[in-house]
Amino acid sequence: QVKVVESGGGQAQPGGSLGVSCTASSSTIFRLQTMAWYRHAPGNQREWVATITSGGLTNYADSVKGRFTISTGYAKESVYLQMNSLKPEDTAAYYCNLQGSTAIMPTFNAWGQGIQVTVSS
Repeated sequence: QVKVVESGGGQAQPGGSLGVSCTASSSTIFRLQTMAWYRHAPGNQREWVATITSGGLTNYADSVKGRFTISTGYAKESVYLQMNSLKPEDTAAYYCNLQGSTAIMPTFNAWGQGIQVTVSS
């Protein structure tokens, strides 16, 4: 089993910046292949935000392109989302999604617990 722990988030004013991160851990050897962030605002469906692959390829939702940056740590066990030029509509719970394999599971799909980002003046 791969555990996903998120941190960061909080509150910022419109135009400000925040970051969220998540770290994977497991009692067995694991390899991350696709790492992504989603968000869920009250009254809306969960929305995909950004993805990064183990090879470093990135992709962003149009709503955040040019403002958000997804990256991984050196050991590729952590993934970060830097959010700049924040807008009130970025307010949501942000969820980390990790997909990969472990020594005992050919595939896994793990989610973080969600972390709140609030943009308001």
